[in-house]
Amino acid sequence: MQEALLALNTYWSKQGCLVAQPMNSEVGAGTLNPATFLRVQGPEPWRVAYVEPSVRPDDSRYGENPNRLQTHTQFQVILKPEPGNAQELYLGSLKALGIDIEAHDVRFVEDNWASPALGAWGLGWEVWLDGLEITQFTYFQQAGGLTLDPVSVEITYGLERILMALQGVSHFKDIVYAPGVTYGEIFGQAEYEMSRYYLDDADVDTNRELFEAYAKEARRLLDLRLPVPAYSYVLKCSHSFNVLDARGAISTTERARSFARMRGLAHEVAELWAERRAELNHPLGTGTGVTETAQDTAEPTPAPEPDGRRTLAFEIGFEELPPAEAERIVDSVREAVETGLGATRLGHGALHVAATPRRVVVTLDAVEPAEPDGEQSVRGPRVSAAYDAEGAPTPALLGFARSQNADPAELTRAEFGGREHVVLTRLVRGRSAQAVLAEVLPAVVSGLRAEKNMRWNASGLSFSRPIRWILALLGDEVVPFEVSGLVAGRTTRVHRTAAQPVVEVAVADGYMELLARHGIVADTAARRAVVQAGAVQLAAQVGGVVDLEGNKALVDEITNLVEFPTPILGTFDRKYLDLPDQILTTVMRKHQRYLPVLDAEGRLLPYFITVANGACDQDVVRRGNEAVLRARYEDAAFFWRADLDTPLEAMQERLQLLTFEDKLGSMADRAQRIASTATEFASQLPIGARDLITLEKAAGLVKFDLGSQMVTELSSLAGVMAEVYARQAGQPAEVAQALFETELPRHSADRLPESTAGALLALADRADLLSGLLPLGGAPTGGSDPFGLRRAALGVVNILRAHPALSPLTVSGMLRIAAERQPLDVSVESLDEAKQFVVRRFEQQLLEAGHAVQDIRAVLAQADRPVRAAARLAELEAAHGTEPLALATAAVQRVLRIVPAGTEPTPDPTLFSATAENDLHQIVVKLRTILGDHPDLTAFLQQSRPLVEAVDAFFEGVMVMDQDLTVRANRLALLATVQQLVTPILSWTELK
Repeated sequence: MQEALLALNTYWSKQGCLVAQPMNSEVGAGTLNPATFLRVQGPEPWRVAYVEPSVRPDDSRYGENPNRLQTHTQFQVILKPEPGNAQELYLGSLKALGIDIEAHDVRFVEDNWASPALGAWGLGWEVWLDGLEITQFTYFQQAGGLTLDPVSVEITYGLERILMALQGVSHFKDIVYAPGVTYGEIFGQAEYEMSRYYLDDADVDTNRELFEAYAKEARRLLDLRLPVPAYSYVLKCSHSFNVLDARGAISTTERARSFARMRGLAHEVAELWAERRAELNHPLGTGTGVTETAQDTAEPTPAPEPDGRRTLAFEIGFEELPPAEAERIVDSVREAVETGLGATRLGHGALHVAATPRRVVVTLDAVEPAEPDGEQSVRGPRVSAAYDAEGAPTPALLGFARSQNADPAELTRAEFGGREHVVLTRLVRGRSAQAVLAEVLPAVVSGLRAEKNMRWNASGLSFSRPIRWILALLGDEVVPFEVSGLVAGRTTRVHRTAAQPVVEVAVADGYMELLARHGIVADTAARRAVVQAGAVQLAAQVGGVVDLEGNKALVDEITNLVEFPTPILGTFDRKYLDLPDQILTTVMRKHQRYLPVLDAEGRLLPYFITVANGACDQDVVRRGNEAVLRARYEDAAFFWRADLDTPLEAMQERLQLLTFEDKLGSMADRAQRIASTATEFASQLPIGARDLITLEKAAGLVKFDLGSQMVTELSSLAGVMAEVYARQAGQPAEVAQALFETELPRHSADRLPESTAGALLALADRADLLSGLLPLGGAPTGGSDPFGLRRAALGVVNILRAHPALSPLTVSGMLRIAAERQPLDVSVESLDEAKQFVVRRFEQQLLEAGHAVQDIRAVLAQADRPVRAAARLAELEAAHGTEPLALATAAVQRVLRIVPAGTEPTPDPTLFSATAENDLHQIVVKLRTILGDHPDLTAFLQQSRPLVEAVDAFFEGVMVMDQDLTVRANRLALLATVQQLVTPILSWTELK
């Protein structure tokens, strides 16, 4: 290990890095060292590399877990400003460590880092070596709540992981630290004793006192304008907090208060550091960034336009995009190109757009040499103002002609909006294709936007990841343009491990084929087909299958993680099959992006499919991925054994330590609210005794698994582990099922609760979310929905629709019951907004299912009971095209148009003077008796003809707006009874 540390020090010092020393106090990560947290602030350039022993009390495992240590070794690199080729520099460091990057599968996998306690965040990647995360690679955007300019690159190596992979050992204790000495021999005792201290023996009162003392000292030093010593005490605060957290001594309120306190101190430190460096006139200078050398710095001399049409090849190259962005960018770039070209007269053929994690490629066929000539008309003043009575030009006309540099005699006349104006019409020469594209393509680059955007050293650009090159060829000529220092050229970049990673392109024709020859499958569908076919073939070799449909989202993600898919079959020890399948497959899919292999009956086999990027030594990559999965499964087995030794009640007690939301209390508070809310729901339903007993038992344990080690580590297993652990603890099967179903549905395509108890708990869970978080401003904005409230609202709708027996429950009623249990006052207005939020999701669901807008809006008044609304919609659609619906709609809309809002349906029959009035009144009374309080549409239409005829006769034989105001009011009141009868059925005004 010491050789690796020396190699990294040597490599990075040759790249201009100062070799610094670790912090002389406990820090949880190299990021917290002042050489990072303080030095990334302000304009001074800074390149540094250092080893950082990182202390994380909560990762204490007494030295027993092969992959978890309370003190692990990080190697930290900061490059400020980011140099434009940090990924290439990093890969060079792996070579310096002796890693053959051509044999191994080295990948940059999306990871967006944030530290709320420090007010710091950035975008970047985990770097994987054969499936093992070995490095965190981040473009810092903020630290201490301050926006960083210039942007820094942070590279954080996990040395134990790298050395375990290089040395082929499965436990950190077996790492050879120096010749003849192992890691365990040097640090094993410290791991055990410090784990004992952090988990069992640290004095809580003493550490509370230390936290307070350190915070006060940091405050005092800030007041003295000494940011460096103040920051050292912020770090001591952080460590004391981490010790208390590991001891389970931090309550919800204390956690929120402590985090806010540390965040505030860190922010003040950052501000004061920046001020002090400015006062010192920035001793290290004010470097503004190093821009990459563009591939074609000189603009080509445009050649004479050829007579024939040519192909355009346009490529924007990135550092690895997140998979979701690699998918979205195809549509956004296509739209941008179509919009840009649509504003020109340039003729062209078919447009093709494809994308990989590192590029989006546009090819445009049959581009015309130039735009055709056209005419441009400029409207001048009205003719009446352009000429006087004698027909001579007025000053208005002469001024217009001068402004257009035109002779008044050139002006003609044209009509605009019914008025005649003078017009100047000019011949506009068509621009060359080069000129048009040099205007359209830069706008495509500068207009790129993602869900999360970052800055780098290209001023004015902001996107998901840095843009590093632009290729733009029209035929064999470069389209000359520049965007924020990036000059379009004729070179592209292929695999970084290729013998020639930068390739010059001679001509646009056949560009996709050229990429394919260099191992780049640009088309997403083609990559997906390779992944699927390879997985199926490899699984068949061991008598297994891959559930491609069930893993569709994972296949899509894998497809957009690679440019050239290389499927590889791996295996794991059968002993791990003793763990629940859900644990094994979650680790495979969520953490490693592996496809599980199943037998014909759907049982898990000890095999998996991984997909490498490009050519590699498949045996090396297979062994590496198998080692990673083995380590993951060892972790899972550790958590599994620990949880089985823990009573359910003890897990439940840990919920007190989990913050739900500062103003809404702990997760224990939330669990209690869910239990109480579900019980109240049940009291409004005709539920059998067995279901009530199941609900009572499940409600008493709801959310307990969030206090388990397994769910803490693998949060997506919430609910799944509740069922497993409940069964292991001897709870009845129906109780275990209800605990699992509390979490359903977890996504739009997920299954729904089947049991009544599970459905009620799931509804209570979502009602608690909506009634608590929406009033606090947690409503989704754009694509951001951090609390999953859209999913919660749709879950309410889907559960109610799946359980007609729960139809007595209304959306508004459930929200009100949940709101009554919140620790804050929820206003009537907030509850109505929450109800409308659910209704809008229901409306969107119906639209996406293909129902007509007018039909949906006609039944939305029933949406407080989604089952009733859906049934009414089905009735309405079935009635379309029938005479009863057409006649009833016409009659009802005639009534609704004339009745003023607020008219009371209380006519006085003694004031009726016409037979038509009496007839209509009697028909309404009769129909009300026949249809009852909750009439359905079908029954109404079957009985509607007498009403339609009575309404028609009324309007033909009665003057509604009689001069006698008493008579008029009585007739309107009579019509209001019709309105009162039909309004609960449909919103008739929405129908056409």
